[in-house]
Amino acid sequence: MERLKTGDQVIVIAGKDRGKQGEVKVRQQDGKFIVEGINIVKKHTKPNPNLGVTGGILEKEMPIDGSNLALLNPATGKGDKVGIKVLDDGRKVRVFKSNGEVVDA
Repeated sequence: MERLKTGDQVIVIAGKDRGKQGEVKVRQQDGKFIVEGINIVKKHTKPNPNLGVTGGILEKEMPIDGSNLALLNPATGKGDKVGIKVLDDGRKVRVFKSNGEVVDA
């Protein structure tokens, strides 16, 4: 089971965007995540009339490593560690380490 999933609200705990919050859009195989509004860079693109691409400076979201993200705990409003717990019916659910509250319903 994964610690972070697509659609989770996360907070950045390290790096240039420390303290910012966003929603996970994509989870990559190498343990990196693309988070909405986080790790924005400016990319210079050349115009290509054959493909209909106009040149200029684009702002693009780049991947950020999962070790720099923490799941946002709505009860406290802070980032929290996540553990995995097996319920009586055999299902695995994610729980917050600080208060034991279940993340997945």
